[in-house]
Amino acid sequence: MRIVVDASAMAALVFNEEGAEAVAQRLSGAVVYAPELLRFELASAAVKKARQHPDLAPRIMQRLSDALEGPQHIQWHDVHPVDVAMLAQLTGLSAYDASYLWLAGWLEADLVTLDRRMATVIGT
Repeated sequence: MRIVVDASAMAALVFNEEGAEAVAQRLSGAVVYAPELLRFELASAAVKKARQHPDLAPRIMQRLSDALEGPQHIQWHDVHPVDVAMLAQLTGLSAYDASYLWLAGWLEADLVTLDRRMATVIGT
């Protein structure tokens, strides 16, 4: 099974947030894909968490490193910016969110998200 994972779902998994267990179950046994953008969205989430909890910054950065370089084997892909922009325009999503949706469509894969707006757009 092919699955595209978005930043909301992956951040929950990486930083052990609400919904992490459900995401882990959905990704179990699947081939997981993501746009390169996910690397930067996770880095941004890590910075935000580290600023909120400076005493946990080393642990937060280690989790980020493990997620990006660990054994989960995310298959990284570029997306087509013009197609993403058109999809964002059609759906009302941000270009960032539309990147995940575009990749899922291009790969004919399921999209795993914890983002309510994205879930509404994909009908889950």
